[in-house]
Amino acid sequence: MQIDTDYSLQEASEIIRSALEHEKHLAKYKIDRYAMICDEFEDRYDLISTELIKKFEAGELLAEEYLEWYAAKRGLDHWKKKLALLRSIRM
Repeated sequence: MQIDTDYSLQEASEIIRSALEHEKHLAKYKIDRYAMICDEFEDRYDLISTELIKKFEAGELLAEEYLEWYAAKRGLDHWKKKLALLRSIRM
């Protein structure tokens, strides 16, 4: 990584470290929020979210009521992946 700035390496590192921590907190919040939404739908429809994804993408569940659940599960997966990447960064 290259940083073009007048800041010292230590200052730049502190700013980057802080930004990474902020992103980790945001990711954890998003994961909790999307997991809660998925849990509610799983309880309501007695179906796990991974099965919902398969059926929705296969065209078996086309009703609009499943769209929010589908979006929440996709969001959950996205933020889990992002958090894993953020946690893997070492400075």
